[in-house]
Amino acid sequence: MLTDIQISRAAKLQHISVIADRLGLSSDSVEPYGHYKAKIDLAAAGIGADGGNGKLILVTAINPTPAGEGKTTTSVGLADALCRIGHKTVLALREPSLGPCFGTKGGATGGGYAQVGPMEDINLHFTGDFHAITSAHNLLSAMIDNHIHWGNTLDIDVRRIVWRRVLDINDRALRQIVQSVGGVGNGFPRESGFDITVASEVMAILCLARDLNDLEERLGRIVIGYTRARTPVTASDLKAAGAMAVLLAQAIKPNLVQTLEGNPALLHGGPFANIAHGCNSVIATRAAMALGDFVVTEAGFGADLGAEKFFDIKCRQAGLHPAAAVIVATVRALKMNGGIAKADLGTEDVEAVRRGSVNLIRHIENMRSFGVPVVVAINHFTSDTAAEIAVLHEVAASQGAEAHVCRHWADGGAGAEDLAHAVAALAGAGTAQFAPLYSDDLPLIDKITTVATRIYRAGSVAASAAILAQLKRWEEAGYGHLPVCMAKTQYSFSADPTLLGAPTGHVLPVREVKLSAGAGFVVAICGEIMTMPGLPRVPAAETIRLDEKGEIEGLF
Repeated sequence: MLTDIQISRAAKLQHISVIADRLGLSSDSVEPYGHYKAKIDLAAAGIGADGGNGKLILVTAINPTPAGEGKTTTSVGLADALCRIGHKTVLALREPSLGPCFGTKGGATGGGYAQVGPMEDINLHFTGDFHAITSAHNLLSAMIDNHIHWGNTLDIDVRRIVWRRVLDINDRALRQIVQSVGGVGNGFPRESGFDITVASEVMAILCLARDLNDLEERLGRIVIGYTRARTPVTASDLKAAGAMAVLLAQAIKPNLVQTLEGNPALLHGGPFANIAHGCNSVIATRAAMALGDFVVTEAGFGADLGAEKFFDIKCRQAGLHPAAAVIVATVRALKMNGGIAKADLGTEDVEAVRRGSVNLIRHIENMRSFGVPVVVAINHFTSDTAAEIAVLHEVAASQGAEAHVCRHWADGGAGAEDLAHAVAALAGAGTAQFAPLYSDDLPLIDKITTVATRIYRAGSVAASAAILAQLKRWEEAGYGHLPVCMAKTQYSFSADPTLLGAPTGHVLPVREVKLSAGAGFVVAICGEIMTMPGLPRVPAAETIRLDEKGEIEGLF
């Protein structure tokens, strides 16, 4: 069996100018980065911030398990299938982070015959967007310490600096550090640390900004810390926003690539889905809606995290109205939710699929609570049996939803045509009545409680008096209208990653809250969440190399 990278390398990609021509983009609006990738100058293309009227389709999934769900692969397969049945379709996805590529998870360009390419370029440096975001973030870090070193006229309390540095590599040694040691010339020593670049607020800002002006304004609103009087200090106070925007001037332009079947894909931005909002950029989504009749996009992790944030943060801020949602499920993952060990997933177990299907049912119910119609994509594995698949059809039907078996990994777009027909009909029917889960004027703690009780089905939220007081101070400072961004494990509806299925009545512990004033949300950290991952015992980096032809091996 060919590996993903072998399949990608064997594919005959078209020159990026051909893909641009197919979208009606003029040559002066396309800035090539080699033969197979390009930046789009939206102003030159005549695409405004409001985009167009393409129907927006969200691809989300059940809670992820080690068995795999294939959300990105399904997104690519669906876009290819929609193109096959005659619809002008544009795929809009996130860019991968370097950290997982050299760690455990691998890349994020799809799999099998449902991939975007060039796979190696996209999974590694691509067009340099993440490097620009890292540089802009760390420029602000340097300006904070420089300001303090040269007299600290803003009276920044060094004990209350909340802005850390970032790096797009998994490195546990940098989670907590002591900086500025070695003498008075190096500044004032203090504790700090690094997060991974995809957890940076700058990443979230780039993905939520409407244009360059909005980007700079949002950067200026970043709260880096507090004075001794506990008033917030912003990037604008440090006069950093302009220079940060300069570093991001190219990165804000969406990237054009293609699927292995030669269909257009915009890959842009990549915020964490269990820390930030986990969606590609508003700019790329809006551009795709101007360029295609259908737009297929995805949100990170399961629907309880990615889809909820897509609806309550991205759609709320950008004024987007999705036409339909696809929930990806696999027989293997539902078996794990039904209590089966990973080693035993290849053996037929109809009752385990039935038990685990409560997870799928919960996600269907949740998506409908946003007023968005749902279809289920059964991402097929060769070990799936007819009896197990029949359970998924039965479960989906019991919820008034269609389920379609998809074989895009093996067959590309041809393997997802049934899903494409269903999605096109659902999105074209105009039955969506999208509305966010809560109103802007609800108190912050009530917003947190609403998500916890209505999406996670928690019985209550546990938050300390200090957290409640902090939320109240932010409301008094004018941040109460912001949506909340829930940070919790992706593996469960609860904050306990071992609690699978569809738990109810649990307590959601809010351990910490953070203000992302530039991005425009308040983060509620529930349980233990890592903002700087570490490498596994045997990282993928050990087997990634260049062969005798100079081609990359081991990247997956």
